[in-house]
Amino acid sequence: MTTRKMNATSEAYFVLLGFSNWPHLEVVLFVVVLVFYLMTLTGNLFIIILSYLDSHLHTPMYFFLSNLSFLDLCYTTSFIPQLLVNLWGPGKTISYTGCMIQLYFVLALGCTECVLLMVMSYDRYAAVCRPLHYSILMHPHFCHLLAVASWVSGFTNSALHSFFTFWVPLCGHRQVDHFFCEVPALLRLSCIDTRANELTLMVTSSIFVLIPLILILSSYGAIARAVLRMQSTTGLQKVFGTCGAHLMVVSLFFIPVMCIYLQPPSGNSQDQGKFIALFYSVVTPSLNPLIYTLRNKDVRGAVKRLWK
Repeated sequence: MTTRKMNATSEAYFVLLGFSNWPHLEVVLFVVVLVFYLMTLTGNLFIIILSYLDSHLHTPMYFFLSNLSFLDLCYTTSFIPQLLVNLWGPGKTISYTGCMIQLYFVLALGCTECVLLMVMSYDRYAAVCRPLHYSILMHPHFCHLLAVASWVSGFTNSALHSFFTFWVPLCGHRQVDHFFCEVPALLRLSCIDTRANELTLMVTSSIFVLIPLILILSSYGAIARAVLRMQSTTGLQKVFGTCGAHLMVVSLFFIPVMCIYLQPPSGNSQDQGKFIALFYSVVTPSLNPLIYTLRNKDVRGAVKRLWK
């Protein structure tokens, strides 16, 4: 890419087409997205503050849950304010720099969530299958290392993808057929063959989606075998309460992500992909706090203690 071409690109902006094919839906989507965003902010801040204030929740499970809540806050804030502006007004532009930053953080936080959900499933495996060794296996220092590894791996992967995506020369128009800057949508604007980029995306997506998912399912297979051997009804209820919530969050996140990222961009219905992305990026982060807290006795007990 010549210096002139790079300068022209850096001064450009992108048009996020989003849901402009359905102008009558944009006001409705604005209200829906705003409601779910406020739910995400409220619910996840509630979990972070409660886990910090109540000493009974200073456990590995709630440490990782606080990380997940903070991650969801950052993830939704990285693109929802821009999405709300685009849905409300006629202008749907984003600067080149803004698009780079948005792509980097959306991808980084999405990858981090995949790894973090895997770490949380290992925590549940250790609690149910190795209860006598739990305090050793999930030592606070080791928990912090797992959390740091989750964040570092996600942000490192995103740095590589962002670099390769924005190094690709773009054709004349700057219309991104999505509601935020993401790799497959930007690759469609390229003037050159992007099969190498698409292959790299599929390989890294497989690493960050399939490997965590396989390990999560393996953990829950071991947990299921341990549950079948349990005699205590109270123990069964506690296991189903905590593990069931985590398994539901895993399903809500991984199934839509696999539908989008584990197939070539050309093989995807773009309109269908937008609504799938809207679900896992806007709806799922708002449901996580509800899933983890509604039937959770630890959280209800913490709320009562703080209220008193």
